Amino acid sequence: MKQKHGRKQQEKRSGDPGSLPPITPNAAGIDIGSEEHWVAVPEDRDERPVRCFRCFTADLHAMATWLKACGITTVAMESTGVYWIPAYQILEAHGFEVKLVNARHVKNVPGRKSDVADCQWLQRLHTYGLLSASFRPDNEVCVLRS
Repeated sequence: MKQKHGRKQQEKRSGDPGSLPPITPNAAGIDIGSEEHWVAVPEDRDERPVRCFRCFTADLHAMATWLKACGITTVAMESTGVYWIPAYQILEAHGFEVKLVNARHVKNVPGRKSDVADCQWLQRLHTYGLLSASFRPDNEVCVLRS
């Protein structure tokens, strides 16, 4: 009886996790905070691929402008309290696809202890398509609710 799946076939299927193909190469990650947001883009997009932005409206627009200059089309951010709402709305208004992810789903990885590491981790997970967006109703429904 012939073996259907030889050793080479199994090695080919399992693959090397370091060679995962990027699903969304134009992805950024944002660690949302009450006073500042840390943003990471792919390392080849800017000489400083991780930046910090304050939470004021002008700063959020500057963040969106920088992301556009870096060729970013989609952003993943953690849903921390209510601090994500202005960033989400401004980024969406600038034409980005924004994924709001549950912080509990990405916090279970050991070793990440800083805002810089968190935004880089979000960016990396989003690049490989490993994040699921939380449900967010349409703007009309949000206005009605508030």
